[in-house]
Amino acid sequence: MGVNWAQVERRAMVEAMRREGPDAPTLCTGWATRDLAVHLLLRERRPDAAAGMFLPPLGAWTGRVTRSYAARDYDDLLDDVESGPPWFSLFALPDKYLNLAEMFVHHEDVLRGGADPTGPWTPRELAPGLSAALERPLKMMGRMTMGKSPARVTLRTPDGRDLLTVGSGEPVTVVGTVGELLLFAFGRAPVDVAFLGEPAAVALLSMARRSL
Repeated sequence: MGVNWAQVERRAMVEAMRREGPDAPTLCTGWATRDLAVHLLLRERRPDAAAGMFLPPLGAWTGRVTRSYAARDYDDLLDDVESGPPWFSLFALPDKYLNLAEMFVHHEDVLRGGADPTGPWTPRELAPGLSAALERPLKMMGRMTMGKSPARVTLRTPDGRDLLTVGSGEPVTVVGTVGELLLFAFGRAPVDVAFLGEPAAVALLSMARRSL
């Protein structure tokens, strides 16, 4: 069956969250590590509350459930996050596929939480199997987050493989490892990537919103 890299990243993310504590910054604007833990639990265990993130009429209910989770002991929250989606969750059976990008990106949100978004970053070295597994969500999510990009973006690995081309406008090639390209596609910073293209097109791409 192979390695479930979503579970590997989940465990590593929780370990980092325990090490950093409940009030550490993350790359998710306005969220500390406790807020991130609550988000993950609502996503996997409380679809009734998670829906309020997209449906304003449910916003009050989402806020109430969020506050109840946030008031819990931090270690208890992390125990639930680490245990994964319960059997009744929409994410339980397809965990290996639907949660890999989520766990990887949020793991990096914790690891890079205190970093200067405009500064350089030396990424961790990923296992080859994890890098390979991340290619699928990169191609899928990149089309969603950069489909309206103001540049014609090509995501390229350092060994010259083009994984995705999307958007319209002047061509810009973004070069980086699969993990860094995925983080770039999600609008995270800092990331370790290089740009090939006209400076004006690179600037437009850098300023464009990249998220779901």
